[in-house]
Amino acid sequence: MATIFSKIIKGEIPCHKIAEDDKHIAFLDINPLVIGHTLVVPKREVDYYFDLEDEELAGLNAFAKRVATAVFREIPCLRIGTAVIGLEVPHVHMHLVPLNQMSDIDFGKEKLKPSQEQLKAIADRIRKVFI
Repeated sequence: MATIFSKIIKGEIPCHKIAEDDKHIAFLDINPLVIGHTLVVPKREVDYYFDLEDEELAGLNAFAKRVATAVFREIPCLRIGTAVIGLEVPHVHMHLVPLNQMSDIDFGKEKLKPSQEQLKAIADRIRKVFI
């Protein structure tokens, strides 16, 4: 059964896309921990991060680095934190979270509920500086 991320990759579910190449996609989390919280996903559906082939793991991290650089340029923060948890969706994904304090990456706290218009504006800003 296709995951929600596979459906996003196929265009069956809309997203606020930041960047895409032939093997990866990055889009805003619709229930972010903080503004700019971005998900980076390989297009090949693999459940567990460490089941990726070595070259896939390296490619995902290199793509995530480029996305994190764009997020950092557009979202005021001290750092971009990363998390790979893998329990909520059975498809590898990395969380890129703009950090100003440690609690910004607390997945137990209440998520934000930005509007679709806010998400679109944020994605547009980040996409413009993606290299």
